[in-house]
Amino acid sequence: MATVNKPVDVVIVGFGWTGAIMAMELAQTGLSVLALERGKDQDTVPDFAYPKVVDEIAQSARNGLLQNLSQTTVTIRHDKNDRALPYRQIGSFKPGTGVGGAGIHWSGVHSRVMPDELRMKSRVIERYGEKFIPPDMQLQDWGITYDELEPHFDRFEYTCGTSGKAGNIMGKIIEGGNPFEGPRSREYPLPPLIDPPTSVLFAKATKELGYKPFALPASNASRPYKNPYGCQLGPCNFCGFCSDYGCINYSKASPQTTILPALYRMPNFSYRTECHVLKVNTDSTGKKATGVTYVDAKGAEFEQPASIVVLAAFHLHNVRLMMTSKIGQIYNPDTGEGTVGRNFCYQMIDSVNLFFDNKTYINQFMGAGGVGQEIEEYMADNFDHGPENFIGGGVIWGRQTGNGPVRGIPVPKGTPTWGSGWKQAVKENFLHTGRIEAQLSNMAYKGCFLDLDPTYKDVYGTPMLRMTLNWQDNDLRMSEFFGKKLDAIGKAMGATSMSGRVLKRGDSWDTRAYQSTHINGGTAMGADPKTSVVNKYLQSWDVSNLFVLGANVFAHGIGYNPTGLVGALAYWAAANIRSTYLKNPGPMVPV
Repeated sequence: MATVNKPVDVVIVGFGWTGAIMAMELAQTGLSVLALERGKDQDTVPDFAYPKVVDEIAQSARNGLLQNLSQTTVTIRHDKNDRALPYRQIGSFKPGTGVGGAGIHWSGVHSRVMPDELRMKSRVIERYGEKFIPPDMQLQDWGITYDELEPHFDRFEYTCGTSGKAGNIMGKIIEGGNPFEGPRSREYPLPPLIDPPTSVLFAKATKELGYKPFALPASNASRPYKNPYGCQLGPCNFCGFCSDYGCINYSKASPQTTILPALYRMPNFSYRTECHVLKVNTDSTGKKATGVTYVDAKGAEFEQPASIVVLAAFHLHNVRLMMTSKIGQIYNPDTGEGTVGRNFCYQMIDSVNLFFDNKTYINQFMGAGGVGQEIEEYMADNFDHGPENFIGGGVIWGRQTGNGPVRGIPVPKGTPTWGSGWKQAVKENFLHTGRIEAQLSNMAYKGCFLDLDPTYKDVYGTPMLRMTLNWQDNDLRMSEFFGKKLDAIGKAMGATSMSGRVLKRGDSWDTRAYQSTHINGGTAMGADPKTSVVNKYLQSWDVSNLFVLGANVFAHGIGYNPTGLVGALAYWAAANIRSTYLKNPGPMVPV
């Protein structure tokens, strides 16, 4: 029998970026707010202090900051006719856990979204006609505009102390910034980071090829900074430990460095760790959430009553909670009915290692997660897709994130995989190796979806979430197009040889090698309850006091890193809860 706790006004499931944002915004109204985190408590000190956090064995090899797959995981298959098997070893994607979530081990690349991507279906039809959309592609608009979100993009950037150079302020194109971006209201809070060698070579080469490179927006601080909450960041020292690691220097934006120090001072906020939420509870009508049920570290079960429930966990857990709580109809790919689990997408990345002669020093052991130069001539609808026969686009960048002996040392093609030959190749190439990448959007398809696995359950007795996904012809055509661009840029940078991964037609999703943690969709937002799970305010169409945050609300996978849009949507949802919902609880969009 579950123990019933004292009711709170708001219960938040998950305590990463979105949970921290929502907790701060709603606690400021005077509401009692409780966050439930399935992982452990963690903070810069002592958890990310030197030398503990720069242990490559613990963090990169043994995935110290990631979800424990022996307790709960997902099952994976390529096609609905395949049998799914559990994801038992961290490979293709890296779900976070603990206070701060994936906001601890992210790189720091902090982009917005192209305005046309939020109205993707309308834009494609306007420019190319409806017949250009493949019959198996589920293209739709998001139900929200860039102009509505702009103040919230700005708010999140100033929370994070984002380093960058504006390219479009109030419609005026600014030299040195991204000339393709949507209009922004003001400059970034900090100037760009200093370019490392890879980025210098990339910028020079792409300019000579006729592109317009600009500094990547990065939530790795280029200067000392104090944000609007009074939290302080120190300047990045390019240690090379961003992705997979917490920041030892208070330089990378995370919930711990930008929000939690202020949030913890609020008497009406509290949080509990090692609390795994099993389901969202509803009343007899199924139309009102009454709280959640969770299990603590000792296996004791509790009910937490609340007037508002917010799902702010990692993407996959948010989707599964909707399913196990029986909120909304699970998508059926055979009939096309249902919305929960629909529009499941996964971002593609083509990555090419560049090997230079011994006169070109890269020093790849130094870097930062977000530092680099980028071009966007092939992002979204910045180019003519007609001759290429695919929908979507992406960014091409020359980043230098830092590398070490455990995380992997690239070597040229033909190098032995062990022994003296491998050692000699490492010695000759380590200081002279860089990397360029294309990060691509991913559309939604009828045959790519999430549901509950009929066979496998986790340690809590809950059916595992089943992922059905594979690369489609549209994705692979796009990848081949970008592969050619990467090859031309690599040669222009002066590489003597290149190796890496460029997906081509016929390739399937390989779950063993890291691809990206940028998983999208499954509880898509939109204007039509027949094709979306939440409305434009991220409010459930079915349960009006339930709000669902995260990249799971994306209608398709964007070419950018998702964190900037995820944070902006969280601020947007919180602002509308404060201004509208609290004054008149109920559906904010008529059904």
